[in-house]
Amino acid sequence: MDKKRVYIIAEAGVNHNGDVNMAKELIDVAKSAGVDGVKFQSYIAEHMVLPYADKAFYQRKEKSKSQLEMLKGLELSKEEQLEIKEYAVKNKIDFISSPFDLESLNFLVEVLNLPVIKIPSGEITNAPLILKAAMSGRKLIISTGMATLGEIEDALGVAAFGYKKRSSDVVFHGSDFKKAYYSKEGQQLLEKNVALLHCISSYPPPFNEINLKAIKTLKRCFGVVTGYSDHTEGTAVAVAAVALGAKIIEKHITLDKNLPGPDHKISLEPHELCRMVKEIRQVESAIGESYKKPAMSEEENIRLMRKSIVAARDIKKGEFFIHENLTMKRPQNGISPMKLWEITGRRATRDYKKDEVILK
Repeated sequence: MDKKRVYIIAEAGVNHNGDVNMAKELIDVAKSAGVDGVKFQSYIAEHMVLPYADKAFYQRKEKSKSQLEMLKGLELSKEEQLEIKEYAVKNKIDFISSPFDLESLNFLVEVLNLPVIKIPSGEITNAPLILKAAMSGRKLIISTGMATLGEIEDALGVAAFGYKKRSSDVVFHGSDFKKAYYSKEGQQLLEKNVALLHCISSYPPPFNEINLKAIKTLKRCFGVVTGYSDHTEGTAVAVAAVALGAKIIEKHITLDKNLPGPDHKISLEPHELCRMVKEIRQVESAIGESYKKPAMSEEENIRLMRKSIVAARDIKKGEFFIHENLTMKRPQNGISPMKLWEITGRRATRDYKKDEVILK
């Protein structure tokens, strides 16, 4: 990922509804919009959730009886994921996935050979998953929905330890994670390999709870690349996040908001995704640097839009310049109005007609 350019991830997630062809259509949409990566979810439903686990509030409109039943209907087989990944590679767009269990993580690392692993918000306390992902040497993008700063630090400690040791044969204790986090090497490894995404794990979240300023807080506290995973409706908040320093933007996409499934309603349709990408590129270009000086495009307008001191009426040679016989008008081709008080009280060295520019 280019740290100078905002990295945009189209979150296909489970909006393929378990259909490989629909997944490929989502990749086509992402590619056409100009995003950098398209992300899916990798899981084995029975390894992810207990049979009696409730569905989240926003998922309860689905016809499935349980969270497990719902997830099983959206699950992609390993063969299907491989096919989808190859389709993304063919279309020259980065393929990313979020593992929700160790077997799925191993598949992403060992079979799909993904260079980047996305840790979803719900897995930020899943230390074994984060440890294994870091030990693989892959770069991690960690979403921080529902997490406190302390929980984020704990997750980063696990990652730092994993990057340092790179071996599951090492005997260790939980306290070793803290030591790894606070070590110089651990901090360097995190800065090199990890990005944190601010996120509100509500679908959609109330605008007054989004707290985009947390993007800057994550950067200040942890010193890694920071971004924003957006679950709001529309594009405004994701674009605003870029103005606040987000270097990665993740946004759900769908072929049609009216499709059955838990995430379609809060996702962008193809035309909305195109608009968001365009607006993000405009905003990141507009952010610029911290200096303040006239822009190249302004230089001609300096002369045209600024004013000069001119005669407010006819002025005779030898007459004193006073406020009543002077005024300020465009263009700037004479004395700046900033010097009005230096001019007043002096005698005119020649006659001036009304609206004639006063010369030194």
